[in-house]
Amino acid sequence: MATLTEAVYGKLLSQARPRVIKTEAENERALAELEALDTLGRPLTREEEALADLLTVLVQQFEDVRYPLGHASPIDALRDFMETRNLRQRDLISIFGASSVVSDVVNGKRSISKNHARKLAEFFHVPVSMFI
Repeated sequence: MATLTEAVYGKLLSQARPRVIKTEAENERALAELEALDTLGRPLTREEEALADLLTVLVQQFEDVRYPLGHASPIDALRDFMETRNLRQRDLISIFGASSVVSDVVNGKRSISKNHARKLAEFFHVPVSMFI
C-alpha cells in the first residue's frame, strides 16, 4: 500500500478536527464529514481514505455505546439504523435496486442477501456482520 503524504493528511486532519465523539452533535458532524467525502464524485485520495477510516471508527465507537443493538436480527438492525437516521424505504432503493425489494426486506418477507449486506454495511459504516 502506498504511503500517505503527511502534509496533505495533516491538512485534512486540521480541517476535519476528528476526536473521540461524546455527543450526538459531534456524531452528526462526523457523519457530515463522511458524507462530504462520500459525495465528492471521484475516487478518494489515500489521505481522504485514511480520514474516512478514522471518522468511521469514531462514529462506530460512539454508536456502539449509544445505540447498542445487542443480538438484533439483521432486519431489526436495519430498521433501527433507518429509524435512528430518519431514513425512509425510498432512501435505500440504491442499495436494493427496487422499492419492492426494500419493502419486502423491511417487512420481513425477504432476507438480506450477502450482496445487500455488504452494501448496507458500507452505507451505514458498520461491520457487514450486522446484516448477516
